Amino acid sequence: MAMNSIITIGREFGSGGKEIGVKLAEAYKIKCYDKELLSVAAKESGFCQDIFNSYDERPTNSFLYSLVMDTYSMGYLSNPYLDMPLDQKVFLAQFEAIKKVANEGPCVIVGRCADYALSDYKNCVSIFVHAPLEARIQRISQKQQINTSAAKDLIVKTDKKRASYYNFYSNKKWGAASSYNLSIDSSVLGIDKTVEFLMDYITAKESR
Repeated sequence: MAMNSIITIGREFGSGGKEIGVKLAEAYKIKCYDKELLSVAAKESGFCQDIFNSYDERPTNSFLYSLVMDTYSMGYLSNPYLDMPLDQKVFLAQFEAIKKVANEGPCVIVGRCADYALSDYKNCVSIFVHAPLEARIQRISQKQQINTSAAKDLIVKTDKKRASYYNFYSNKKWGAASSYNLSIDSSVLGIDKTVEFLMDYITAKESR
């Protein structure tokens, strides 16, 4: 099944966003990048992957971020790892990894502000997957075999981290419908039907 889009998926924790991304990739026979993106960034930059794991979807301080964006916007990417703080190197390496995999062809990228990194890509389809808190608590409780109280705590902490990262690095708001091409409640249709719906949406968007 051919398609030409780069699909980015933001997701509330427990909404099934990662599973939806994987199933979309399987349906289209393309790659899905989540944690795998950290391996690409590590390989391309030469840094240990543990460094990327420790900074994964975590905001840095505002001063370092301003320096990063100055470096990024001024086109210093031909030699991006000069004398700069580690935070900057990790940020630039991950954004460059996102662009690298996108330039290789259609793929699915989960999280990591990928829609922002690819904002200039005409073939980027940005999706946000959400679900009611109770549905997510039930899903995480069953999936990780923890009680509902622990599941809720994990959801709140993970969503807070993701929102902070997204809001910090982009000029948009995490989870706001206006920040994405499409925002969808996965609990309404279920995972498989949501995947089918998204495929119809992507086909319609590509035909415009």
